[in-house]
Amino acid sequence: MPDVCVIVNPAAGRGRGLVAEQHVRRAFSAVGVTDIRLTRKPGEEKILAQRAIDEGVRTIVAVGGDGTWGNVANAIIASGAGVRLALGAAGTGNDFAKTVGAPANDYEATARLAVDGPDVAVDVGRIENKHFLNVTGFGFDIAVIEDVATIRWLKGDLLYMYSALRQLFGYAGVPVTLSSGKGAGGLTSHLMVIIANGRNFGGAFRIAPNASITDGRLDAVAIRTVAPFKRIGLFSAAARGTHLTHPDVRSEQAARFTLSFATPPAYETDGEYNRAASSTLEVACVPGALRVVTPMATPAGA
Repeated sequence: MPDVCVIVNPAAGRGRGLVAEQHVRRAFSAVGVTDIRLTRKPGEEKILAQRAIDEGVRTIVAVGGDGTWGNVANAIIASGAGVRLALGAAGTGNDFAKTVGAPANDYEATARLAVDGPDVAVDVGRIENKHFLNVTGFGFDIAVIEDVATIRWLKGDLLYMYSALRQLFGYAGVPVTLSSGKGAGGLTSHLMVIIANGRNFGGAFRIAPNASITDGRLDAVAIRTVAPFKRIGLFSAAARGTHLTHPDVRSEQAARFTLSFATPPAYETDGEYNRAASSTLEVACVPGALRVVTPMATPAGA
């Protein structure tokens, strides 16, 4: 029996995880994997993952979206057991799979790789007491997440695009100072600040087109608060990955960043909502912290 466990989040992608469950069971049964575990409440992925690790599982397949993958990754990293993570897509954006080159939408291919496929050691980010695979974000990002929760009639990439457009004209900005140790000014109003490990974000945006998941650095992308009519061009450019040359966009690569706010901010890690304990936050890269199953010896984001 392969030492592989599959954790499915039925709530991922507004119910896409539930729809995917039977497909996942068939795909993994075909390669001899019958250990399928379902989450029943938010965040339970961590508990199920830790239980599987304690039982000696060597590869955990997380079926969900970026949040599900991030929760399982946190359990794996905390355990220090060197367990591999494989990605099955059932979420809204599924952004990290695009960067790492995993065939997350193809459950049959994912099942075969989980049993005897290769893996690559990738960097992760750390903020407060948690790790993230893809991005941590502040400002407009949080406004969109809060808006997404109110929309029931869209799914997938279109949901993020629609919510982003809804917030495009009304969001006032967040005052923040961003520093990588090379000097920092006072608080400046930003539309959003993204600290990225992966390249993709929000389903449709190439927010950090130069990011690598194997270089020991994170990419900070800070977009200053601009007039609403300018925002359309900025977000259109972000969808193409050409926004970094815009005069109101600052980008920088570093192993560590410090962000200072007027008050403790809300922020997201891989799409999961968090409230900071402090108004000053440090975001750091943890090189090679996680083994991710992928058919690519050199992932697209390496």
